Amino acid sequence: MKVIVVGGGVIGVTTAYYLAEAGHEVVVYDRQKGPAQETSYANSGEISSGCASPLAAPGVPLKALKWLAMKDGPFSVRPKFDPKMWMWLARMLRNCTTERYATNKSLMVPLAEYSRDMLRVLRQGTGIAYDELSHGTLQLFRTQEQLDGIAPDIAVLDKFEVPYEILDAAGCIAAEPGLAGARHDITGGLRLPDDETGDCRLFTERLVALCTERGVVFRFGKNVYSLPQWGGRLHQAVTDDGIVPADAFVLAAGSYSERFMRKLHQRVPLYPLKGYSLTVPIADAGAAPVSTIIDETCKVAITRLGDRIRVGGTVEMSGFDLTLHESRRAPLEQSLRELLPGAGNLREAHFWCGLRPMTPDGPPILGRTKLPNLFINTGHGMLGWTMACGSGKILADMISGREPEIDISGLGPERYWA
Repeated sequence: MKVIVVGGGVIGVTTAYYLAEAGHEVVVYDRQKGPAQETSYANSGEISSGCASPLAAPGVPLKALKWLAMKDGPFSVRPKFDPKMWMWLARMLRNCTTERYATNKSLMVPLAEYSRDMLRVLRQGTGIAYDELSHGTLQLFRTQEQLDGIAPDIAVLDKFEVPYEILDAAGCIAAEPGLAGARHDITGGLRLPDDETGDCRLFTERLVALCTERGVVFRFGKNVYSLPQWGGRLHQAVTDDGIVPADAFVLAAGSYSERFMRKLHQRVPLYPLKGYSLTVPIADAGAAPVSTIIDETCKVAITRLGDRIRVGGTVEMSGFDLTLHESRRAPLEQSLRELLPGAGNLREAHFWCGLRPMTPDGPPILGRTKLPNLFINTGHGMLGWTMACGSGKILADMISGREPEIDISGLGPERYWA
């Protein structure tokens, strides 16, 4: 079967890899000049299945109001006349209940766990290297209130038998010795020992090479303009290469997937939330993180990637605007300076932003659309790297007529059409 994949980030490329492994003829289109040039380019680097949680959580509405009043808060909105923005925000707020949070997190954690396992199998089978480490994640709490608030997350971890440790301040420092010099009190932490880290862009670039060896064709720098339908199916893509026929199609174009779905009269509540990162050369290896530290106060993840530190976080609602606002750099630098002083050379840091494709409930949109040969794989938000291999394997199984290895009920686009 010939399959066209729209999108050359980590989601699209992993989908292409598993499709090729299943014996399909695969062509990947991406408007950028190479792989992983948008959302996958400089994300926080964490593969944190245990931390797979919806943005919509109990207490978020009140916290968001507080953050909006802060000059360097972790959440900001740049208001504009955009009905989609306000409709998405309203739907997200409706999911900020204890019951919906538990339901949505229970959909996300199994997919993230499965994806991590698939990544390990892929790594063992191919030898792919991407500055990977398997030293776990430490979610760090500066206040007792934060530590006391993890009960709903612990309940989900217990339900799915995800290993974890609840640590006091000394335990946090034992896991991450660089925290010994922290300029802020540490109350405790939640450590997830099975989590991993790695450079998402490097992984994607090297997976492209492996895909090419397996016959996948990549058409970088080429646009897909439309996916015309007739007779209740798709038959071709209109591209810079002209009209390209195929048997099946996968939308893995991040936030831009919504535009294709809208043209096909299948609306999904997908909206881009901008995230920022700093890539910082290590100045003091002893002060640098061992793996990933998630600063619960600043909503920032600090990850070691080889000889660099990736500091990622903040949420900005500004549509498809990719302006790099210098004001959003402050909370990233603050978190690194307070928790790991002297670890990195901030004067040589690379500042970046990208658009995370977010759903209002949290889980990604994964599965078959109303058209039987059109599939969608997007909406992973801040967890695209965490969920990439599992999502790609599931899509390849569905297209191949095989039953996915985990239950994906509740992840398909049909949940928005009831």
